[in-house]
Amino acid sequence: QHAVRARGEAQGGAERHVLGLALGRLHELGRGVGVDELVAAALQPIHRALLLDLFTAGLQEACPVVGHDAVQGADAVVSMLPASQHVEGLFLGRDGAAGLLQRIAKGALIIDSSTIAAATSQKVAKAAQAAGIAFIDAPVSGGTGGAIAGTLTFMVGGSDADLERARPLLEKMGANIFHAGAVGAGQTAKICNNMLLGILMIGTSEAIALGVANGLDPKVLSEIMRRSSGGNWALEKYNPMPGVMETAPASKGYAGGFGTDLMLKDLGLAQENATAVKASTPLGGLARSLYAAHSLGGQGALDFSSVIQLFQKT
Repeated sequence: QHAVRARGEAQGGAERHVLGLALGRLHELGRGVGVDELVAAALQPIHRALLLDLFTAGLQEACPVVGHDAVQGADAVVSMLPASQHVEGLFLGRDGAAGLLQRIAKGALIIDSSTIAAATSQKVAKAAQAAGIAFIDAPVSGGTGGAIAGTLTFMVGGSDADLERARPLLEKMGANIFHAGAVGAGQTAKICNNMLLGILMIGTSEAIALGVANGLDPKVLSEIMRRSSGGNWALEKYNPMPGVMETAPASKGYAGGFGTDLMLKDLGLAQENATAVKASTPLGGLARSLYAAHSLGGQGALDFSSVIQLFQKT
């Protein structure tokens, strides 16, 4: 457990923080888990539920440790991992290491809150079903603020019965629970949402940068647009311009929040899906290219709203 914690610190911090804060709310309800332990990526039993919070570094070594020490007797397993290969490797095994499906008790429920390809969720769900284990995909939206307030949105893919089993846990972490459809539908809903989010953040950034280049006060311009037809979530809650919104990552050196590389990953998932179903997503493709350029410029660890730096005059 300590080895897993040490290796998990380096990467995946945003996802670890969101799920850690959300599940930490269970402590307030007497479920025996402190948020500090969760945020530190410790593996702790949560009223016979289990948080799996492993990240890229050392995942291959971590899988067997988790399998032996953590999942025994859990009625529910909650996971949030960076990408498809991590979820598949954790539950199905990789490079000769046994996956957790061989350790989780028959009849248990897996709630995977990772944002990954729908096809991966479906693959893991099929294997879980064969092992007598229920599975739902339940990616989240709302960030650290939603996790702290318990107002996360869960987009669930799975059967009605499995969702109802998961609902008591989800309701302690979020305010909005949407049943998008069968397994994988939650992932599809999430990539649609995040594709739109990436596009609107770029558009908002471009507009603010244009106004500033013309001498406008970014606070005044942001308020004008917020109350006009250009109003959107970024202007309401997540302004990309430093100093405009005190609580936004932009005013904290773009620290915390939702990383540029995570947005790039999600936009990539959207493009892969669009290719598979022959959907036209030209703005999504452009957004991915812009975030790729921003990441290659060394800004991958900054909050995704830092994309405004691509449009600012130097």
